[in-house]
Amino acid sequence: MIIPCIDLMGRKVVQLIQGREKFLELPDPLGVLEKFSDYPEIQVIDLDAAMGREPQADIIGELCQRKPCRVGGGIRSIDRAQQAIAAGARKVIVGSAAFTRQGIHHEFLRSLAAAVPRHRIMIGVDCLGDHVAIHGWRETLPLTSTEVLPQLEPYASEFLCTYIDAEGKLEGTSLDWFRRLRSATRLPITAAGGITTDEELQALDRLGMNAALGMAIYRKVFPELFPR
Repeated sequence: MIIPCIDLMGRKVVQLIQGREKFLELPDPLGVLEKFSDYPEIQVIDLDAAMGREPQADIIGELCQRKPCRVGGGIRSIDRAQQAIAAGARKVIVGSAAFTRQGIHHEFLRSLAAAVPRHRIMIGVDCLGDHVAIHGWRETLPLTSTEVLPQLEPYASEFLCTYIDAEGKLEGTSLDWFRRLRSATRLPITAAGGITTDEELQALDRLGMNAALGMAIYRKVFPELFPR
């Protein structure tokens, strides 16, 4: 399944390269959602909340009422997770909060799993050079993807795994990396990061993985916005 991504910043839909350089900005999130009407589910990430700014709860709530959404960005507390679900999120995506500088944040994850049904929790495992990256990908931990996935299984129903090295570049992803992930966990995986071609989508589908698409799907839906 292809899952389009709506990344929100300053109440607009944006696409960033490597999580930093703004490449695309669209002023109407609900209008973008309408463009994705043929897709069964949307991934919504609140980049402002992820960066410690005011969450865009009203926009996210409206998106969730119109379409099944998985919601992430700044989900660092049980209250925030519960608020997102109360606003209509099908699942919440917990990223940096799942980790500390010492490793996996088991205490927080146990508390979260006790307060939120496990089938509503996804854990985002973003990797740069195969090391887990947190806090907007500005810090990497001495943990690899295949080390952490089995340990995180008790707390989630699914993983969102981003190959940061290729994210936003439209140059393709690493299928070898996703194959290693598939062998490391029994849980469903949504793949993200640099996925560009139909061949990659087909390969991920054969692995039983969904694909969260950002830049590649915006290029398809809004080709007039991209330089030739």
